[in-house]
Amino acid sequence: MENLLFTDAGAKGVGVAKTEEGQVVFAKGVVPGDVATVRITRKKKAYLEGKLMEITQPSDMRITPQCAHFGVCGGCSWQMLPYDKQLAFKEKEVINNLKRLGHVTPNEVVPIKGSKEIYNYRNKMEFSFSALRWLTEDEVQSGEDFTNRNALGFHVPGMWDKVIDIDTCHLMRDPSNAIRNFVRDFALEHDLSFYHPRERQGWLRSLTLRNTTTEQWMVMVQFFYEDVENREKLLKAIAERFPEITSLLYVVNEKANDTIYDQTVHCFAGADHVVEQMPSFFQEGKALHFKVGPKSFYQTNPEQAVTLYHTALAFAELKGDEVVYDLYTGTGTIALFLAQKAGKVIGIESVPEAIADAKINAAMNGIENATFFAGDMRFELTEALFKKHGYPDVIVTDPPRDGMHKDVVARILESGAHTIVYVSCNSATQARDLELLSAKYIIEKSCAVDMFPQTFHIENIVKLTKK
Repeated sequence: MENLLFTDAGAKGVGVAKTEEGQVVFAKGVVPGDVATVRITRKKKAYLEGKLMEITQPSDMRITPQCAHFGVCGGCSWQMLPYDKQLAFKEKEVINNLKRLGHVTPNEVVPIKGSKEIYNYRNKMEFSFSALRWLTEDEVQSGEDFTNRNALGFHVPGMWDKVIDIDTCHLMRDPSNAIRNFVRDFALEHDLSFYHPRERQGWLRSLTLRNTTTEQWMVMVQFFYEDVENREKLLKAIAERFPEITSLLYVVNEKANDTIYDQTVHCFAGADHVVEQMPSFFQEGKALHFKVGPKSFYQTNPEQAVTLYHTALAFAELKGDEVVYDLYTGTGTIALFLAQKAGKVIGIESVPEAIADAKINAAMNGIENATFFAGDMRFELTEALFKKHGYPDVIVTDPPRDGMHKDVVARILESGAHTIVYVSCNSATQARDLELLSAKYIIEKSCAVDMFPQTFHIENIVKLTKK
């Protein structure tokens, strides 16, 4: 289909166009204003889906992506858009989702809060080793037989077994690229085998890097099986080359997948964690400190996390004596901020390791009015819990992308809380939950916070008050 004019950006960053007959066409890789040729790959009653073949007339707002891997790596799909345009389309999507999917309209929309850093903002990156390197178009066309296809980088979107060999990633500050490239080159030089996902053989599986605003670095290497001699050789080389690494870890994982939550993490050198800090919202000049382990969740844009949490705390409008429930508390980051101004805080999270970290973080910061529970939210948030610890005055909820289970929403509706602050990384499921909550609550205000520049992802905070 030729000469399609794309006029808008839809959900998940897809471009939106219409045919001469008025049928909607969705395609990735385009920006509003592009005129493009698209091959239709799927036909639905209400719309068509297509694959971008050629941009015949680029949009005036299109810019040159900074990354050499753009277009193959799916990590930063909006690099061809100026940052102010990214923010405008993200904010538009949030409001559209609330209105169209949730049938709710906030009384106030606070302007979107953009990230100060639009590159090198991430504090965690995960790279995969693979014996099936993704071949470039030029390599495929050359007809050459590539016998060595080892790679360390990112999976090609939609292809679980193919990995793009990454030279420079602009999402994490140095020495992240130097560490990754050193590990890859050392492995190649010493003939260390890369994991083959289809055949389930090979030694090196993944490399995870974490850093903090306090300049601590965690490096974790995941192996498919134990090989003491080569493991010690590799890890010693990493430690000697990068003395700034404060936590050097490894995992031996014989499972088919790379998840480590059910695996034992071993500390090879340094500490088994890093410590992050975040300025207090309530006490000027004071910072809260957080232990971050290899299995811990911590916001991946730490500088913008300050904006996210401080906005959520401002929405809560605590006076000092409230009972606050922090749902999906993770390692207790928001809960410990809340505890500085609330009477007491009850945090609930399904991951036991996260709750263990939350308790450590509370003790590390001298906070005694925060209590944490591990368990499924559906079964932990009960009338019995309210009777034991007090009915909530304020509820702060920050669920995963799927949003809250309907039973959790029902329990919130029965709680009598006068204020709810809903933090979401998926405004579509947030909108669904808000429609249910609107039976008893007014949607006071909404504020989008951009945690992930160069991508279509966006966080949104909504304040609700009891009718």
